[in-house]
Amino acid sequence: MKRFLTGLAILAVLSMQNVLAANTIKEIQLDMRGYDETTLAAGTFVPVINLQQISTETCPQGYKVKFLSTDDLYVEEMTILPKGTEFYGYIEKINEPIVGTNASMKVKINKIVLASGDEIPIEGYIYTSNNNMWGGELTDPAEYVKMPHYQSKFQGISWNHRSATLQIRPGGKRQMGHHTKINAGERLIIVLTQSANITNPTP
Repeated sequence: MKRFLTGLAILAVLSMQNVLAANTIKEIQLDMRGYDETTLAAGTFVPVINLQQISTETCPQGYKVKFLSTDDLYVEEMTILPKGTEFYGYIEKINEPIVGTNASMKVKINKIVLASGDEIPIEGYIYTSNNNMWGGELTDPAEYVKMPHYQSKFQGISWNHRSATLQIRPGGKRQMGHHTKINAGERLIIVLTQSANITNPTP
């Protein structure tokens, strides 16, 4: 009799555990949402706006930066990244100003934060035509050299040499370079250097 009652008690406990597990599974299924995933190809351009001044003079290498997208980004008529999406990154490299060349910096983008708060790792840079280096222009000449330029005209059987005129040409020396900065509110372009998988909740 004791064995029979013990068996009934065990069966009752197992049945209760199964009921609780089933209810838990149902609750989890109710909370889950579907997600769409879209791949942004390497080379995709994203227009953004800079939120703070970034300068080679005041910001060290590794300085963290933040940008906001200025337009919706579509893929096949689907909004993948809405206007106002946050982009985060840091100054990857700084070249100090030297004689003849202004300072330059390379700003890497490594993260997107969606409106939902979800973070997506990416790889990209603030785009420039100079291998994504911001700045690095040649400085103005430090001196100018006067060089005579002789004008002559052929008349009949001989050349008629006229008086020389002076032309001013840049000398071989250039000025000291200046620091480079990206102003707050400046509109920029981010270029993806690797493809990125973007997930958005299914409406």
